[in-house]
Amino acid sequence: MLQPIKREVMSAHLPHSKYRRDIDGLRAIAVLSVVSFHAFPDWVPGGFIGVDVFFVISGFLISTIIFESLDKGTFSFADFYARRIRRIFPALIIVLVASFAFGWLGLLADEYKQLAKHIAAGAAFVSNFVLWKESGYFDNAADTKPFLHLWSLGIEEQFYIVWPLLLWFAYKRRLNLLSVGVVIAIISFLLNLREAKTDAVADFYSPQTRFWELMCGSILAWLSLHKLSCAQNLVAKLDGLLEKAIFREERANDGVALANVLSAFAFLLLCYGFFVINRESRFPGGWALVPVLGALLTIFAGPKAWGNRAILSNSLAVWFGIISFPLYLWHWPLLSFARIVEGEVPSSGIRVAAVLLAILLAWLTYKIAERPLRFGQHGKAKVAGLVFSMIVVGCAGYSTYNQDGLFPFISAHAKADDVRAINAEREAVDNCNGIFPDWLKVTDNPCKMQRTRGNTVAIVGDSHAGQLYVGMSELMGSGGIAAFAASCAAPYINFSSGTNDPNDPDPRKRLGAYKLINSAYEFIIKDRDIGTVILAFSPACLFNFRDMADISNSNEESMLQNAIRRTFDALIKADKNVLVLFDNPFLPYEPSMCAPRPFRITNKADKCAFPRTQFDSLPSFVKYKSSVTSVLKDYPGIATYDLSRSLCDGESCYLEKNNALLYRDRNHLNFAGSRYVAPHIMNAINAHFQLESVYHKRGY
Repeated sequence: MLQPIKREVMSAHLPHSKYRRDIDGLRAIAVLSVVSFHAFPDWVPGGFIGVDVFFVISGFLISTIIFESLDKGTFSFADFYARRIRRIFPALIIVLVASFAFGWLGLLADEYKQLAKHIAAGAAFVSNFVLWKESGYFDNAADTKPFLHLWSLGIEEQFYIVWPLLLWFAYKRRLNLLSVGVVIAIISFLLNLREAKTDAVADFYSPQTRFWELMCGSILAWLSLHKLSCAQNLVAKLDGLLEKAIFREERANDGVALANVLSAFAFLLLCYGFFVINRESRFPGGWALVPVLGALLTIFAGPKAWGNRAILSNSLAVWFGIISFPLYLWHWPLLSFARIVEGEVPSSGIRVAAVLLAILLAWLTYKIAERPLRFGQHGKAKVAGLVFSMIVVGCAGYSTYNQDGLFPFISAHAKADDVRAINAEREAVDNCNGIFPDWLKVTDNPCKMQRTRGNTVAIVGDSHAGQLYVGMSELMGSGGIAAFAASCAAPYINFSSGTNDPNDPDPRKRLGAYKLINSAYEFIIKDRDIGTVILAFSPACLFNFRDMADISNSNEESMLQNAIRRTFDALIKADKNVLVLFDNPFLPYEPSMCAPRPFRITNKADKCAFPRTQFDSLPSFVKYKSSVTSVLKDYPGIATYDLSRSLCDGESCYLEKNNALLYRDRNHLNFAGSRYVAPHIMNAINAHFQLESVYHKRGY
């Protein structure tokens, strides 16, 4: 049998409350539900609510320690935070460093940059804010973020900073600590309900909307320590009624009957949450009451309840509870790295192996690092060493992120090219922000201007216009180019597209994107130096669109064609050359599947090409191309170029050219892809408009 290790008292100043095996068992339920959900989401669709159970447990245990020490007059901020550091830092540092090392060997530059960013955020306990800011159109899939799970640790640590300070202040002012906790919990819960309706991402990651879960545990801690006579009498009466209802003969009124009922009801609540709540639920919102109430009732029922005593307190459950923190830290990076390396959801065998490895590593982490550093002598030296180590890890992550994750992987020449491109893009964004200061308030795509004056080519559209900037700007040199990109915005005047996307965490950023396109055209038409305008757009964004110049028109084809004609007419009147781009192929799988990978377990067929028919048959592309082609019959002076001519042949479309991967996700080109298609676009411009001679006349 697995035996839990004897707990030791850490500090003479902060009391160590009586150890409860059943709470470690509840930890086991929480962590195993999360691990099961992440490994096999169809098995336990609501397993993610285990995090909310952790919140309640943390609030209860931490607040118990604080309340006891305040009552005894022994509370010390230094001892409290030293205890937190020795509890949390050892396992977290090991997981961060191990993941950093694996990323060096197994990830691509973009992936390593993101990993480094999240390592820095995890070390600073601000992962929830970083992930919150990342959410949007360009956000990566959740299962490709090895430290996505640290959002919950960030919220807990933020609670540990705010709550002790509030309690100490309230205690010194002789305020009622229960009232303070209840008020904060109510405010936080109401904010949670509001954000669930208006901003689901904020509701999930914001500490303000999550603190109520930890506060519920804190309130229970206060009630457990300060047993009010009225509450005790009520509990006794309820227990007596249950005893009489269940048994024929009179029994001792010892609270066990009520505890058993509460424990059983809590178990049913948690099961309901695990198997009824799912990803489609508006969570947390009101749904979070299910795991919070389940955890509260389990703790309140106490170790005498049969379920707590027989199930939660058994040796296996307690063992998993003791290693629950390192297991939580280890399991998701292993599953996420498997997903990244395989390029797709790994097989069930790989996921099972990842979970078993996580359990082994969690146990080793607890035995070798967490327990020795958490308990024993030389506490101050241990705390200083852990803090220093965490600072080093965080700085290493931040430094790697600032270098764009490039240095371990590519030649100095290639690195220099990309660094120059990144710096040039930043300068171009600053140039454009000086003219359009509100651009990024409306969209998450920046506009870019190679020069504040004298640009000769402008690209207008959505993110698929912005992706062309690096290649075109490097190719044109001093010719100057501007890229006006707004998320999912069609490159047409008074035409709104791509709004109210159910998969977009912040659709509000797209509602006014057409106004940005209008302002870009106003600028282009007035600027005589801009002679050529390229229209670039992803037809995948052609949904929920409206002709803002004629909102009564409901015919989709008519709306689109009217907007195209309106734009062509305005540009021709302003004496601009116009090139319409048909979009690059969309990939049927992640481009990383084409990249050579160490540690890849599954043998894969060649994933660097796919049948062209898979792209040519996409309905949105066919519809868009048909509408544009129909209008072009009346505009013989307008040129077109199909990017699939550069990236496909008659049979296949390709993810790489010249041994370079061209895509950064399933539909956007990376720097190499932008550079690859730029000469093809320029050749199309020169073939139709003979711009080379124009450039020479202007001295470019």
